[in-house]
Amino acid sequence: MVPAATDVVVSDSLAARPSARLLVCCGALLATTAGHGAQQVHRLEPSPATVTWGYYEASVRPVLTVRSGDTVVVRSLLGLDPRIVEAAGAVADPMVAEIYRRVSKGPGSHMLTGPIFIEEAQPGDVLEIEIQRVELPLSYAYNRFRPGTGLLPADYPYTVLRIVPLDRERGVARVAPGVEVPLRPFFGSIGVAPPPEVGRLNSGPPSFHGGNLDNKELTAGSRLFLPVHVPGALVWFGDGHAAQGNGEVNLTALETALEGTVRLFVRKGPRLRWPRAETASTYITMGLDEDLERATEVAVREMIDFLVTEKGLSRDDAYILCSVAGDLAITQVVDGTKGVHMSMPKAVFAGGTKR
Repeated sequence: MVPAATDVVVSDSLAARPSARLLVCCGALLATTAGHGAQQVHRLEPSPATVTWGYYEASVRPVLTVRSGDTVVVRSLLGLDPRIVEAAGAVADPMVAEIYRRVSKGPGSHMLTGPIFIEEAQPGDVLEIEIQRVELPLSYAYNRFRPGTGLLPADYPYTVLRIVPLDRERGVARVAPGVEVPLRPFFGSIGVAPPPEVGRLNSGPPSFHGGNLDNKELTAGSRLFLPVHVPGALVWFGDGHAAQGNGEVNLTALETALEGTVRLFVRKGPRLRWPRAETASTYITMGLDEDLERATEVAVREMIDFLVTEKGLSRDDAYILCSVAGDLAITQVVDGTKGVHMSMPKAVFAGGTKR
């Protein structure tokens, strides 16, 4: 346990990698699901044999094979350098030290658990990830900003690491004296393998494969939909967050370890270009681009496409509905590729939130 939020100034030579995250999902923003038969429950623990550090790539060997409809309990690590964790007075996970010693790091910083191979998945399909449960195995998280990172690097030309206690019983994080933030754990990074010809993708910028989406709506009870590019889809989970604000403006959220329960489905028929999601009350489309305005355009066009193809609206009616009922939010602005998402309340449709 960490008794109070602690600021630690760390040298850049010990700069920690942002933590990995874990997730659990369930699905519906598309039609026709394959393989919803008898399910099996699998467990996937992080280790040097099951963690990919810093990248997504089609050539990575699967660490678990499942069928469509199976459930996976997956755990992700807080990937901060154990020396920094211990210097701050917290207890480091010995497995993280093992990964530092034995796993080759790619261009990014996230420790990703996976990949998981789904037998029925083929290029052109959609992988539906139903997030059923997300739990916090640790009693602390961290937030950090460093020179040259975040939205305001000129304003903060130094490094601060804050260890933040998590009161899991009350469901709050004690961020500062008299300041408590509600816990809403979710995996910041959930992604599938890109096409083989793309090669290795840095785990930092999100893209068409999902990855470091940092979308705080992907909590328990939500569903994420990703386009499949390779046989088996190959899906990873990581970058655990205890809580995050839209924007994630200083580069990190409340970074921590997670344990999630997710159910994986393969959907045949519909095709996606970009990730989509769904909560109990909203449909969500996402736009990703280095330019924030173009990312916004993608999110709106994706919602128009969803309303036309899935709700039967004309393109004119869909555009009007986006303007009068759709809500735009900046998902994140610090991962190189900017993220914007549009939320459409289910209540505007006949039947309200009934699935």
